[in-house]
Amino acid sequence: MKVLGIVSEARDLNQFASFIKCIPATQSISKHIKGYSFGELKEAKLVSLGRMEVLGIVSEARELSQAHTAPVMDHSPPFLATYKSLFDGQQAIDTDTEVVECCDLPLIDLSRLNDVLEAAQCKQDIVTAASEWGFFQIVSHGIPDGLLARLREEQVQMFRQPFKQKTSEKLLDFDDDSYRWGTPTATSLKHLSWSEAYHIPLSSSNKPATSSTIRCVIEELSLAMTQLANQLVDTLAEGLGRDGTYMKENCTRNMCYLRLNRYPPCPIPAQVFGLVPHTDSDFLTILCQDEVIGLQLKKGGRWFTVRPNPNTLVINIGDLFQAWSNGLYKSVEHRVMSNPHLERFSVAYFMCPSNETVIESSAQPGTYRKFSFGEYRQQVQQDVRRMGHKVGLTRFLA
Repeated sequence: MKVLGIVSEARDLNQFASFIKCIPATQSISKHIKGYSFGELKEAKLVSLGRMEVLGIVSEARELSQAHTAPVMDHSPPFLATYKSLFDGQQAIDTDTEVVECCDLPLIDLSRLNDVLEAAQCKQDIVTAASEWGFFQIVSHGIPDGLLARLREEQVQMFRQPFKQKTSEKLLDFDDDSYRWGTPTATSLKHLSWSEAYHIPLSSSNKPATSSTIRCVIEELSLAMTQLANQLVDTLAEGLGRDGTYMKENCTRNMCYLRLNRYPPCPIPAQVFGLVPHTDSDFLTILCQDEVIGLQLKKGGRWFTVRPNPNTLVINIGDLFQAWSNGLYKSVEHRVMSNPHLERFSVAYFMCPSNETVIESSAQPGTYRKFSFGEYRQQVQQDVRRMGHKVGLTRFLA
């Protein structure tokens, strides 16, 4: 550490030890640090811009710093002013000591499904990842990189609109309440999310559309995401000895949601989450994220920091799939950590059914009782109002 000159930059020895655990044994520490982006190193609190000059990667540091450090404008929500009563006199959330190590999610190349010699093993890899991790990442997914890049460009521009304009005007030809920020129901810091989002019901695509670029991109992406989701549920249903007809018939495109997320830089990252710990109340989520560290998941009772790979899509199992699979596939608790320096962007596609759709375990005796999606959503909302957080599937045990 003295040779690298980063002792003063580390928050403490525990954090540095956690960072070292992420480095493969076959690589030297200095070589691995040079391979990291400026965003990752700043997130780990290991090197400053000055230290990166010594390491010989100053050009990358400056470029990425400028690219991801949000300009000072009036577009970010007034978190501190709005939630002042929560910040006054409350202690920091305990997160640093919980995170044990970084992890790379299981990586699956979907092109193997088209290879007669590889298809069976690829399907088994998907089932195993859904059963053991509840999360995995995919490549060769069929969604063009150019489409994802166009959406990211439009997404950034959309969030750059002045905050007052975002809250008072209908920027997209979607529902009026699509724009959301913070956590209106929060009664303590552990329930507050330092983020803003456009939560877009794809049923809005049936309405007369404007010719806006963002609207066109969203519709094109939602069609591609729906096709990908159907492909994945076919494989996962097959792993249960069933087919994906039930989900494809009940989770049509106009029942699903697309969520555009922005996590602004947070001046007090030790006190608030970017997104509070939760599980997803759907069948399946498809996530496209940038290279800024933030996503964490819980596995075996421990929190892991997911090393981001912007060249993949992240898939995670939702509560409804866990119930339908009778607990075989895992809906895993996850969260997003706030960042003092960098903003983070992501896009999530949520595969949801209609409120009338009944969820029933695929095997008997069932771990969970039969329930409708509308009943489940109502219970989640009720728990959040009363307790400040979601309880989830434990409310529906048989």
